[in-house]
Amino acid sequence: MTPAIVAAKRAKIRFQTHQYQADPAAPSYGDEAANAIGQPPQRVFKTLLASDDSGQLYVAVVPVSGQLDLRALAKAVSAKKLSMAAVDLAQKATGYVVGGISPLAQKKRLPLVLDASAAQFDTIFVSAGRRGLEIELSAEDLLQLTRGRYGAIGRA
Repeated sequence: MTPAIVAAKRAKIRFQTHQYQADPAAPSYGDEAANAIGQPPQRVFKTLLASDDSGQLYVAVVPVSGQLDLRALAKAVSAKKLSMAAVDLAQKATGYVVGGISPLAQKKRLPLVLDASAAQFDTIFVSAGRRGLEIELSAEDLLQLTRGRYGAIGRA
């Protein structure tokens, strides 16, 4: 049981977990997850961290089928300029390893923006806190649990 699953249970939201055998050599953890659980990559979301010049971290949740638009994320969080956070910093702040970073139950509560495309689905899939484990939940529940918000931060 991961902190993400514990948080979902504690919040008494509706969710399902989906487990698969993760390949540590996979070139894209997100694409691997989508293929393994048989879902379109537009419905499976990856969790990325970005930082501003002062070191403030931001969480971006975007479909694995696309990329994070750092300019759009900066605009959404009212930051001047953002860059991708260093792997070690992302892991330390979230408590999860890259490829398994969940937007739920991170060590530090960070500002979170979920790509607006998530609103079109009844449920979406995000990492449940380790490679090979996804949690399916509504985007609204994700935003409520993380105190996040929608933003047009992804690009195809």
